[in-house]
Amino acid sequence: MHYRIFGSPMPAVAIAMEQGESIYTQSGGMTWMSDGFSMETNMRGGFLKGMGRMFSGESLFMATYTAQRPGAEITLASSFPGEIRILEVGRGKEYIAQKNSFLCATPNVTLSAYVTGVKTGLFGGEGFVLQKYTGQGLAFLELDGTIVEKELAPGEKVKVDTGNIAFFEASVSYSSEMVKGFANILFGGEGLFLSTLTGPGKVWLQTMSASELAKRIIPFVPRSSN
Repeated sequence: MHYRIFGSPMPAVAIAMEQGESIYTQSGGMTWMSDGFSMETNMRGGFLKGMGRMFSGESLFMATYTAQRPGAEITLASSFPGEIRILEVGRGKEYIAQKNSFLCATPNVTLSAYVTGVKTGLFGGEGFVLQKYTGQGLAFLELDGTIVEKELAPGEKVKVDTGNIAFFEASVSYSSEMVKGFANILFGGEGLFLSTLTGPGKVWLQTMSASELAKRIIPFVPRSSN
């Protein structure tokens, strides 16, 4: 399997496969492909796992594309300005990612729901359900804006504004902390809580948040006078 990522600010990934190799993506995720693929659509893992994926922002049904000849190529495009990043899952490496980040993965990678605590879900900025990647293989994520990687030492913390967490290694702890100081809460503009990531492990942060961008655009959207 060979892949190339191209395009900016709306990137896509083209994946060339040998005969018998496969990837899966959410239903409707394919952009274009060459001749020589078979497609199978199902709930992948059963109804309960499918429902978990739905809560993490993905489709109930997944489509698996399998190359029927050498060199068959499939292209999948990002749905938002940003970057496509590749996760090498396995050998003790598991990852937690923001909702709606899944683009595609090889068959031995499992995409499941990762449930946060009540406080973190309410105030952490990413919601109650994130995405977890386990198993063995490659996963492709579509992320917002520019991505910055940080390595956290054991106990080292980084505090992140709402929605700017892209993904992190499963060894990293994710929580929320209240902003201290009356004036900071009233006038700081960051809200009552910040997301907190605590090492050890790597974290990837994004400069843009799709939800925050939407909030800025909504006031300028024309409304019906009726």
